[in-house]
Amino acid sequence: MRYKINGPLHPRFDEVLTTGALEFLVALDERFAARRVAVLDTRRARRARFASGQLPDFPPATVRDDLSWQVAPPAPGLEDRRVEITGPPDRKMTVNALNSGARVWLADFEDATAPTWDNVIGGQLNLMDALDREIDFTDERGKRYTLGEQLATIVVRPRGWHLVEKWIVVDGRPISASLVDFGLYLYHCAFRQLDNGSGPYFYLPKLEDHREARLWNDVFVFAQEYLGLPQGTIRATTLIETITAAFEMEEILYELREHSAGLNAGRWDYIFSIIKNFGQWSDFVLPDRAEVTMTVPFMRAYTELLVHTCHKRGAHAIGGMAAFIPSRDPAVNATAVAKVSADKQREAGDGFDGSWVAHPGLVEVARAAFDQVLGDRPNQLARRRDDVDVTATDLLAVDKTPGQVTLEGLRSNIEVSLSYLDAWLGGAGAVALSNLMEDAATAEIARCQVWQWLHHNTPLAGGGTVTAQTVRELYAAALAELDLRHPAAVAEVFERAALQEHLPPFFTTDAYRFLAPSA
Repeated sequence: MRYKINGPLHPRFDEVLTTGALEFLVALDERFAARRVAVLDTRRARRARFASGQLPDFPPATVRDDLSWQVAPPAPGLEDRRVEITGPPDRKMTVNALNSGARVWLADFEDATAPTWDNVIGGQLNLMDALDREIDFTDERGKRYTLGEQLATIVVRPRGWHLVEKWIVVDGRPISASLVDFGLYLYHCAFRQLDNGSGPYFYLPKLEDHREARLWNDVFVFAQEYLGLPQGTIRATTLIETITAAFEMEEILYELREHSAGLNAGRWDYIFSIIKNFGQWSDFVLPDRAEVTMTVPFMRAYTELLVHTCHKRGAHAIGGMAAFIPSRDPAVNATAVAKVSADKQREAGDGFDGSWVAHPGLVEVARAAFDQVLGDRPNQLARRRDDVDVTATDLLAVDKTPGQVTLEGLRSNIEVSLSYLDAWLGGAGAVALSNLMEDAATAEIARCQVWQWLHHNTPLAGGGTVTAQTVRELYAAALAELDLRHPAAVAEVFERAALQEHLPPFFTTDAYRFLAPSA
């Protein structure tokens, strides 16, 4: 037997970890593990080039010059995507998201899930139960929630290529987390979805170029052949959440064209990618993260290009996450709703076909913005946006971002980093902090900004600069004031992720070693 399960086998886990499913994971690993390693090697080499001063640009003559090709038409359940809700596939979220009134639920094994063994396998069980309509949830007040008649279409986001699943070992090494999340869901739920009139649909995270899209496409082709699914059954929406992928949107669509369901503007990871790749250069220093809105020049260029590219090729363009969440404070809630409404109105007006929210209470707000523009139409694919002309300079115009770096912004980033890390180590990947839904992507921005501002001794509004002493004092105060359950692990991860000389690509790869199978 080439595989070994190191995680505990809790009740019903055997329904997910069947012999057939594990043999499928082994087959995926055997075919694609080496290519995954090559992807990570290419990423490291690219970052080294950026560190030496090279900046990205659009590829020379490519498939973008061929005007004849289009992606596949929308699959059943994905024709109208005007509101999508995101969240981890825990039992409560599964019921609430499917009942939320959103057209799509992004069942997120990535940024919104702390990948404990219980969360990973339990999440797969919840999806299976949901498709069998055998899931319910009882809250702390004793109120029972069951599935309604009209349910959102499920789209699964597996973890990125950089992560492994340490509780499943193949040939003595941890298997790719991407292949685990994708493989288990496809094996158990593809035919369930087809029986329900939908299909196995995915979101692809953190791709950096078209070759990574080609790798996923090859995974799809192999998996469909292995399981006896017609080619093209799988559909995938690619998150454009890295600066390098922004330069290869058409190439990414082309590689996935038989399986493509469009592109998404993954705004928070996109900002994180900017800092991660170019943070060592003073021209790329960003102000407080609250100031980096979707209307600043480099973000505006990115979203305009995404809509134009998608509609040129017949693909859906899906807008980004609104991180605000409803509050019990009427004044705070009114402000949050107004910001979400304005954000979604902008996206609908720009030609997006739909957008994301993080909380069921904001579904109606987002829908109203898109209903006003779409009416009875399912999407805006006919709106080509041929007026858009975005250059490489536009995509990299970070220095044109208005705003300041403040002491309060620095303090907030440190507190968010520590609080989120503590929650993540405790098994929670989506955390409400100060009326915002923080996930791994927003926490990445927070810790990267601390590193960037410290690295550049950045001036603070009101006087002074970001010094090691300033950061250490705020860091010590936050450790003392926050009620952390895992203070030692949090401190170790934060110091490595934000305070050392070189910026690590992800905090999750380091923090994962502290994560217990059940948290």
